[in-house]
Amino acid sequence: MPTNGANLRISGERLWDSLMEMAKVGPGIAGGNNRQTLTDADAEGRRLFQRWCEAAGCTMGLDTMGNMFARREGEDPGLDPVYMGSHLDTQPTGGKYDGVLGVLGGLEVLRTLNDAGIRTRRPIVLANWTNEEGTRFAPAMLASGVFAGLHTQDYAYDRTDAEGKRFGDELARIGFVGDEPVGARRIHSMFELHIEQGPILEAEGQEIGVVTHGQGLWWLEVRLTGREAHTGSTPMTMRVNAGLGMARIIEMVHRTAMDHQPDAVGAVGHMNVWPNSRNVIPGRAVFTIDIRSPHQAKLDAMRARIEEEAPRIAADLGLGIEIESVGHFDPVTFDPALAQSVRDAADRLGYSRRDIVSGAGHDACWIARVAPTVMIFCPCKDGLSHNEAEEITPDWAQKGTDVLLHAVLDAAEVVA
Repeated sequence: MPTNGANLRISGERLWDSLMEMAKVGPGIAGGNNRQTLTDADAEGRRLFQRWCEAAGCTMGLDTMGNMFARREGEDPGLDPVYMGSHLDTQPTGGKYDGVLGVLGGLEVLRTLNDAGIRTRRPIVLANWTNEEGTRFAPAMLASGVFAGLHTQDYAYDRTDAEGKRFGDELARIGFVGDEPVGARRIHSMFELHIEQGPILEAEGQEIGVVTHGQGLWWLEVRLTGREAHTGSTPMTMRVNAGLGMARIIEMVHRTAMDHQPDAVGAVGHMNVWPNSRNVIPGRAVFTIDIRSPHQAKLDAMRARIEEEAPRIAADLGLGIEIESVGHFDPVTFDPALAQSVRDAADRLGYSRRDIVSGAGHDACWIARVAPTVMIFCPCKDGLSHNEAEEITPDWAQKGTDVLLHAVLDAAEVVA
């Protein structure tokens, strides 16, 4: 049987050991991780990743956004490389697998190729993209966005965290400003392995998700202005309650998403009211509406309806209102040929699979703008992510990485 036949598997035990070793860097308080981008913990995780890649015989490239690129040379170095990768940064209360599986699964692919003595025509590159989470420095997927031309580097460098620290200054502080111009690399194809961050695969007993689309997104920040007043002495008919307006708009967002089923979601997760006192009617409310769909028409229709109905709700209550877009990306269609390659790899390995849509944004969504790209999902327990209780099984991790291995080999072309 050829070396890239269905008998070839990664070492699940070695992959799991790597995941657990990385999880020691930037530990959380409840079993997960707090390895936010450009912190000392992020720098420590990066250095560990670099040591592992160099031990696997790779050369490490670093661009001016801090994106890390471990290269395993191909028989024809002039060919465009096949890329794998994801991110090592986490949420403040993040899990051990979100992003990390895609990076360390890629490392395990490289180690497996070394163990089996497999050579490929095309080089293979493993990427760690900077600031995917966007928690410390908004927006999310920042460095891959600069790579794909959505943002300028100056814009990215000027992003600040809650303490006013600049992205560019912090990148230099941890020592990860490279010399390579961001976006200068050529990519033949890009594969991102990731946990699903949703409940579908586990609920259906499927081992592999073939990600065909990524949802588009609008974040709309709403600012309501009312009048602060005493909760006990102000008659109900004389109140200008910004909190009530926020509540009615939240319900309207839910109804809007339900009216656009299937394949549409909407909620408000970030909200603040002022003065936020027990006995003061809120005079101001600021909150962010998050709506998503893989269908452009539905996404646009939901935004239009919200921007029509929210001002009416505010006017009925005597509130002032401002609505501003603070985040957006269009739906993504991943490369159909690469998606079929993932299906074929899962079938050869005997793993169950289904097509699936990504509900979250990922670096692959931006790289898809400049190169053929696809994602591979493995299940996660109860669909829980962005939470220290995030969990997967070693078997799920191995099978997802096995599929990554075979799909990458198809693209990189095994040399007999």
